[in-house]
Amino acid sequence: MNSDTRTRILMTAMELFWEKGFGSTSIADILSRSQVHSGSLYHFFPGKQDVLVGVLELYRDGIEEWLLKPNWDGVDDPIERIFALLNGYRIQLITTDCTYGCPIGNIALEIHEPDPQVRELLAANFTNWSRAVERCLDAAEDRLPRDTDRAALAEYILTVMEGAVMQARTYRELGYFDRNIAMLREHLGLLESKARAEPVAAV
Repeated sequence: MNSDTRTRILMTAMELFWEKGFGSTSIADILSRSQVHSGSLYHFFPGKQDVLVGVLELYRDGIEEWLLKPNWDGVDDPIERIFALLNGYRIQLITTDCTYGCPIGNIALEIHEPDPQVRELLAANFTNWSRAVERCLDAAEDRLPRDTDRAALAEYILTVMEGAVMQARTYRELGYFDRNIAMLREHLGLLESKARAEPVAAV
């Protein structure tokens, strides 16, 4: 049993959980698409919940490679990096006719009462995302009001993204996403204007 088989199972499950949802995906679905024997799957994962844990760990550990680097390539401005990240979700909505949903958000909404390990992994994924955005805000701190709670602002940006994606999927209309992101850009623009109007701090 090698790690390539384990990875194939997890990547297949990741696709199916996104396409069908966790609840609607069976072990048989994973076996059929991955072309892995049941003995191999159960060697690594005693049950579907264990597969979910593995998938969430992949998302947690892959944020830099799968999400941040592709969207931030060639974008140096820290505020524009935030919007480049959000644009990645917009592209997914366009290419899927507004059926795309944030994989972590989908699972968090679908599982009403996750067990502690799953809940902690969902939270870790949200935290990784918001901290990546917070680092952008930290890099732009001289463009924001001095009293800005950058951690809270990053959490707010995560909330806007998740809500914008959910509305676009529900209405099957990209405009819901675009209007939310436009309002976010306006909000950040107002914060930058407020910062420029602040008196210079005494040295």
